[in-house]
Amino acid sequence: MTHSEEEPGRTPAGGRVAGKAILMLGGGAPAEGLNNGKAAALLYAREGARLAIADRDLAAAERTCAALGDEGFAATAVEADVTDSDSLARACAETRAQLGRIDILHNNVGIAATGGPVETSEDSWNRVIAVNQTGVFLACKHAIPYMLQGGGGAIVNISSAAALRWIGFPYAAYTASKAAVLALTQNVALQYAGQGIRANCVLPGLMDTPMIREPLAASYGADVETMLAKRNAQSPTGKMGDAWDTAYAALFLASDEARYVNGTQIIVDGGLTQRCA
Repeated sequence: MTHSEEEPGRTPAGGRVAGKAILMLGGGAPAEGLNNGKAAALLYAREGARLAIADRDLAAAERTCAALGDEGFAATAVEADVTDSDSLARACAETRAQLGRIDILHNNVGIAATGGPVETSEDSWNRVIAVNQTGVFLACKHAIPYMLQGGGGAIVNISSAAALRWIGFPYAAYTASKAAVLALTQNVALQYAGQGIRANCVLPGLMDTPMIREPLAASYGADVETMLAKRNAQSPTGKMGDAWDTAYAALFLASDEARYVNGTQIIVDGGLTQRCA
């Protein structure tokens, strides 16, 4: 499967988030391949949004901005570490200064570490929880006040189908953190529903993105190509999804088309989590 910046068989409608100011955390692009952050950023821009691309790696954020620039879209690169409250406060303030408002918060940051409770070190556990779970909390803490100033908006959190199901190998910290994101999202959604803020999750299943290659090959007991083949075979469709599949679900939740969708999840997994065998 290739990581194309084109989406065969799909034609963007145009204007689905026109004029919206989006802060995308974890929007940096890898040196090679197409990840969830870059795909979502491209799709949001093609649908009319203005973006601040935030990443701990400023060069990665700048790569996404450059990709947007290649298509004629301007975006702001922002340095932000989601484990650092002050860093996120600065990122939100800079986004507000650059874009004039924050309408949509897209929390894309996530790291993976395999292992069960015995194998996982405490340092590894704490790191995954800090990035995947506390990072979403801190992002909401600092972005929501700006969203309220603008009259509301939408929060899109990227969780994982691993929050719902065993995926074939121990993934304790990752699954715990992603399950926590579901509960936090529901809390935020209901607390702020009357103030015009919606919050929802996208739960990708088996996806072919740069993130999975080296970290997961060992867990499958195989080289990268064999691991990819095994993951394709696991999917009911016979192949994994890709970053565009996650991005289109996020686009719907961020858009006004989902104005009455709140506190829920869209599972993007080809039907994987519906299997019992």
